[in-house]
Amino acid sequence: MQLTGKQKRYLRSEANTMTPIFSIGKGGATQEWVEEVKKALSKRELAKVNVQQTSEWSAKDVAKFIEDNSTMTVAQVIGKTIVLYEEAKDAKYVKYSLEVNKLAK
Repeated sequence: MQLTGKQKRYLRSEANTMTPIFSIGKGGATQEWVEEVKKALSKRELAKVNVQQTSEWSAKDVAKFIEDNSTMTVAQVIGKTIVLYEEAKDAKYVKYSLEVNKLAK
């Protein structure tokens, strides 16, 4: 999903107070790790990922890997933190996508 500037700003503001729920360390990103993040996003819609200093991957490398290997959208990469978004399929987990869809118009 390609996000507009308004949508990205909204998601960044919502993610501002969040703490990262996933980390990338020495092992780097794998397809299995991406699937775990995808499961978490199916119930949250928005999450932060932290790239540890010991990781050989940069945050931009991880963001590209995620976008290439999943349907998740990278809303922001800042420093060693990545903000990920994916619209929830189940209506009871919809929180951010209502506003994101409004901002698309």
